[in-house]
Amino acid sequence: MAVLMDAINPSIPKPKFGSESIVRQACILLILYLSLGVVIYWFNRHHFVGPKTNPVVDALYFCIVTMCTIGFGDITPNSNATKLFSILFVLVGFGFIDILLSGMVSYVLDLQENYLLKTVQHDGDKRDLATSYIIDVKKGRMRIRLKVGLALGVVVLCIGIGVGVMHFVEHLEWLDSFYLSVMSVTTVGYGDRAFKTMPGRLFAAIWLLVSTVAVARAFLYLAEARVDKRHRRMAKWVLGQDMTVSQFLAADIDNNGYVSKSEFVIYKLKELGKVSEKDIMQISQKFDRLDSGNCGRICLADLKDSHH
Repeated sequence: MAVLMDAINPSIPKPKFGSESIVRQACILLILYLSLGVVIYWFNRHHFVGPKTNPVVDALYFCIVTMCTIGFGDITPNSNATKLFSILFVLVGFGFIDILLSGMVSYVLDLQENYLLKTVQHDGDKRDLATSYIIDVKKGRMRIRLKVGLALGVVVLCIGIGVGVMHFVEHLEWLDSFYLSVMSVTTVGYGDRAFKTMPGRLFAAIWLLVSTVAVARAFLYLAEARVDKRHRRMAKWVLGQDMTVSQFLAADIDNNGYVSKSEFVIYKLKELGKVSEKDIMQISQKFDRLDSGNCGRICLADLKDSHH
């Protein structure tokens, strides 16, 4: 009967947030947005001042430098229309880059995580709840470490590639190449050094798109790792302390003089900040709606009545 009821009244499926589809959509939107920027630059190219190479390459280079908030200053707008275009382009465009990179990082992390946990998942039916909890905690730590390592690796790789291209393509000294590479990926952009050749600007259009946001993501993940470490220390302290009389009274939700296992779990989750009083009230109201017999528990007959 339970199977039949589930077939007749299927549960609401869990929404899917696929990082692969996010990357695909972000790439398409980014290409369309850059194409629009190049077209607008093309028709207004005489209202931009600075050294010129190829109009299309210069347009793509200017759009990327603007969108990544670098601002070398080698190409600048000198009319009201082009200044307004630059303002709108940087405000909207930076969001596309962030969505693209975050989706790519999440997709790579999902692949690595599934590969590393494949053995554990094969044995999932043999482990108890305590083992599952420990594995989930380790899985969360590993995911954060992977994010930090991947982001820092991308930053180092981008800086190294930038140094090589600037030395051999832009013909800068090694120190100047390293200087320009770091100033570019960190979006400082003093303007004393910039890309002057057409191959260099074409490379910068792709390189800056990835490297600048990779640096921002690296610092974000480092901060996330520090917060996670603090949360784990807090959880260890909360779970390690004994229950006092005041905590007993707070954990006794139904005020019946004793604390059940479920009440103890709920109280500890509240202390850890995993759930709030509002969340508990909403869940309790949902339970009361399902408990049509008002007997303090849910049975199959209650589910049948709720579907009707």
